[in-house]
Amino acid sequence: METAAPFLPTLWFVLIAFLWTGYLFLEGFDLGVGMLMKVFARDNTERRVLLNTVGPVWDGNEVWLITAGAATFAAFPLWYASLFSALYLPLVFVLLGLIFRAVAFEYRGKVDDVRWRARWDWAIALGSFVSAFGVGAALALTTTGLPLNANGDRVGGAFAWFNGYAVLGGFAVVGFCLLHAAAFLALKSDGTVRHRARVLFVRWLPAGVLPLVAWAVLVVARCGKAIGWLLLMVAAAALIGAWLQARRGREGLAFAGMGVFLLAGSAASFSSVFPVVLPSTLNSAWDLTVTSASSSSYTLGLMSIVAGVGLPLVLAYQGWTYWVFRQRVSAAHLPAAHDVVPVAGPR
Repeated sequence: METAAPFLPTLWFVLIAFLWTGYLFLEGFDLGVGMLMKVFARDNTERRVLLNTVGPVWDGNEVWLITAGAATFAAFPLWYASLFSALYLPLVFVLLGLIFRAVAFEYRGKVDDVRWRARWDWAIALGSFVSAFGVGAALALTTTGLPLNANGDRVGGAFAWFNGYAVLGGFAVVGFCLLHAAAFLALKSDGTVRHRARVLFVRWLPAGVLPLVAWAVLVVARCGKAIGWLLLMVAAAALIGAWLQARRGREGLAFAGMGVFLLAGSAASFSSVFPVVLPSTLNSAWDLTVTSASSSSYTLGLMSIVAGVGLPLVLAYQGWTYWVFRQRVSAAHLPAAHDVVPVAGPR
């Protein structure tokens, strides 16, 4: 395989880090909303409010996961092969969680029955939890390492990936999603849901972000780069700012603060491990790096042209979507629950 020029692998490492961060920011709040269906909402009306806050955007948010995976496959095929084969089992559960969650979003309101809705509510909540935990475990192991040999193959059985770092990363993303969802609901809903979401965010912010902070500090401390510590300080300042703004009832600034916290924390982790894209816990000489795992210069160059045209269009379209559906949602906006009656076709 042709060795790619140093600039292009670095560029695509940054772009993939951006895609994963964008996924956690956008999909993070709707995964959190899904989990809050069972632990926050008190009745069917509140659950419908929660669903309607993410209804226009949740499926678009999932595209970021597909794009991040596809970009990794095309730009760094060895990184993709080692990571996805080593984490085959947890990623299958992530996929199943997303499938059950998507089906539940569509089917929940088809029948006006308490037991029918309860089953789909559990599918949404558990599917969201499993997906968030699995993605967090995968990203944590990307920065802390997997038992890979010289060929990039996993050493050990199907659970060789399962360790304390995977659990820490899983709970880190779950905690972030729950808090990010609370900030989003305070921004996007109205009435009692808005008030209770803001209270939840303010009360549980310190405990909820603790696993994520521990993960980022651990990665930065292991690598010892000054840029990582600087970015962590930016993340800490953004987090404190988000908490203070939420206390003052400024939901938009609180939500933006969570975004800056995620961006700075993610940048701290990815910049600290650079140029390694996937460390080997068996031998550091077997680490996959941006140059050893990348595609050819021609492939990366062509991808850069396509991304330069397509990515701004996608960002503009998704931004327009959020602008169109920017109004707050409250119980007063919801029609009465009813069964869906199939329309008879022509005879």
